[in-house]
Amino acid sequence: MTSKANVDAARVELLLGDLRLPGIKLMWAKLAEQSDKEGWPAARFLAALAEHEMVDRGRRRMERHLAEARLPAGKTLATFDFDSVPMISKAQVAALASGDEWLAKGANILLFGPPGGGKSHLSSALGLALIENGRRVFFARTTDLVQRLQIARRELALESAIAKLDRYDLLILDDLAYVTKDQAETSVLFELIAARYERRSMLITANQPFGEWGKIFPDQAMTLAAIDRLVHHATILEMNVESYRRREALDRKRGRGRPATHATIKKTETSED
Repeated sequence: MTSKANVDAARVELLLGDLRLPGIKLMWAKLAEQSDKEGWPAARFLAALAEHEMVDRGRRRMERHLAEARLPAGKTLATFDFDSVPMISKAQVAALASGDEWLAKGANILLFGPPGGGKSHLSSALGLALIENGRRVFFARTTDLVQRLQIARRELALESAIAKLDRYDLLILDDLAYVTKDQAETSVLFELIAARYERRSMLITANQPFGEWGKIFPDQAMTLAAIDRLVHHATILEMNVESYRRREALDRKRGRGRPATHATIKKTETSED
């Protein structure tokens, strides 16, 4: 390579860095060499560079969205045992995973079932599928998020904290049941539900049916108002099945030794289900 070519190459490297085009910066020299060798027209060379940059940006965006979502590791639709929950339609879940129509409406998903039935696995898997389809998702234990919002309220920043959650197309609140029946906790939870109503979607998992939600919210009016906002434009999935964990424990006790192929929760995980 001539001295002038070396200078030009160094200049290109600097310009691509200033323009924040890391994908092109990584590949331009190799593609330029191939272009020179094969006699590509300029348009083909530029198109190849642009395509590589688009692919690289998509990969980096996916990595950012996965990191911010805080989904439990290893929970995918491929590893979810639909045979163990026959009341859940695989086709319906696949339609929800595309996300386009219901997320555009700010609709919700309510997922009910006993502890250990796979609710956290399914909700996490849906979140992952939506991220793969270009959506932004945030997963949190309900108690953890409520505590964060309580701190924001004490700092007179609750409205701002709730507004920041608008960046997510879907907010997954796991284990609604574990919120204590405390005025401060349930009021910030209600404000979050009200703020997202018909604008941004929520997926909520809960052990208790609606009839038991009076144990969560301190008064009947707030309970009914919360249910009304969540149920409007909602898909309700019920997973009334035997606990995976209980079934696996029985299998181990009987000496079957069959490896689990369905949703399981290890002791190191934060979710209850």
